[in-house]
Amino acid sequence: MQSYTIGQAARLLGVSPDTARRWADAGRVATHRDDTGRRLIDGKDLAAFSVELAKSGGDEETSYTSVRNAFPGIVTAVKLGDVAAQVEIQAGPHRLVSLLTREAVEELGLEVGVEATARVKSTNVHIDRA
Repeated sequence: MQSYTIGQAARLLGVSPDTARRWADAGRVATHRDDTGRRLIDGKDLAAFSVELAKSGGDEETSYTSVRNAFPGIVTAVKLGDVAAQVEIQAGPHRLVSLLTREAVEELGLEVGVEATARVKSTNVHIDRA
């Protein structure tokens, strides 16, 4: 049977190795050690855990997106129009501005002071509520 290291499991689950390690430490997924002392997760256990995780809606640290350029920050401005909206996020030294629908801003609960992540793919900026 195939076994996976914590790092491989994290990559497959879309989380950081630290998150996968915390889940293993908490007993959420079973692990065993190989001859070199590395912690491994059996493939069947990892498959079952991934299905359970998906059904439960994941973890706050889980990000299900194909967008890789993430800028976590804080919302500094929101300008609402009748249909469209403009959201500004300060992510460290970076100021990012995104145009999206008013409905999306309301559904995400975006307002000044809220933590959010701007994700940039090609020429689009996607906003995820943290």
